[in-house]
Amino acid sequence: MPKKLTQAEMPAEDYAFYGLVWAGTVMTERVDRALTKAHGLPVSWFEVMLWLASSPEPVPASVLGNSTMLSRSQVSRVVDALQARGLVSRTPSARDARSVEISLTDEGRKVFAAADDTRRAALAPVFTDLLDDRDLEALGAVWRKLKAEKERLAQEPHAGS
Repeated sequence: MPKKLTQAEMPAEDYAFYGLVWAGTVMTERVDRALTKAHGLPVSWFEVMLWLASSPEPVPASVLGNSTMLSRSQVSRVVDALQARGLVSRTPSARDARSVEISLTDEGRKVFAAADDTRRAALAPVFTDLLDDRDLEALGAVWRKLKAEKERLAQEPHAGS
């Protein structure tokens, strides 16, 4: 059986990438279990609700598709499920008659607040309680750098088009 590489045996960029993937997977699974058990909300539903709760105005459905880690079809299915539970509402867009805007209902805001408390409690022992302000700032800086590059690349014309 091949032996597992240690951190010292891996190139730094490989170890850093593996760490990001591992941490994201482990924390997402932990939050998903806690949210599903306590609120019947999979983490994908919570992610959509998080974006809606963060916005002072209704969010166009297309923006949710571009903002979340979900595909547009996944966002549509999640919004359908949240609407069926009375947690979100769809309204015709005042800016674009062809699109709809999504917002949390009053009940959705209550459920989101409780679910957000659950998320924070689930993450505390494996994330926020372990990291100090400098660690969190460093992670935030990395995330902003990676996100800015993704957005920059999205603005570039595609080669050969």
